[in-house]
Amino acid sequence: MAEKLVVISDMWGTKKGLWIASYFGYLQQYFDIVFHDCQQLGDIDIDFSDEDTIHGAFVNGGIDKAVQNLLRKETEPAHYLAFSTGGTIAYKAALKGLPVKSLTALSATRVRLEESMPTVPLKLIYGECDKSKPGLKWAKSVGADLKIVPNFGHTLYSDEKIISEVSLELLGRVTKKVI
Repeated sequence: MAEKLVVISDMWGTKKGLWIASYFGYLQQYFDIVFHDCQQLGDIDIDFSDEDTIHGAFVNGGIDKAVQNLLRKETEPAHYLAFSTGGTIAYKAALKGLPVKSLTALSATRVRLEESMPTVPLKLIYGECDKSKPGLKWAKSVGADLKIVPNFGHTLYSDEKIISEVSLELLGRVTKKVI
């Protein structure tokens, strides 16, 4: 039986997420994939495609609502792959008891505001030029191991090279039972 992989989108959800199909291309043969659109998890229904408006909706209650909905929907242990705001949601849900086998979060935006780290196998990946990445002081204070990828910004997760590397690492965890 295939391992379950929960994928959580960035703040754009399915509106600007064609890149996510590349992850599915690598992973769907080996995982039972469940996909969550970040906006739907956060009950965000905005007709605007303005980044500031969507970001504001998440910061002003959407993230907390998404965490609650994720905890309600996902009750079985699973691997998690999450992007940007989705990474923040998965991280916060893990702190509240989400049953996580492993969490790979790329460009998770607001984890730098957290005072602790979930006790799950965790990989935090950021582009070197990402203004949202946590500082080394934060990482040291919570015990996080950050992977910083040179010459990339916030949306490194949409680059084919990163997609391939992250997907192959996830596959390695499952096929070799390494976490």
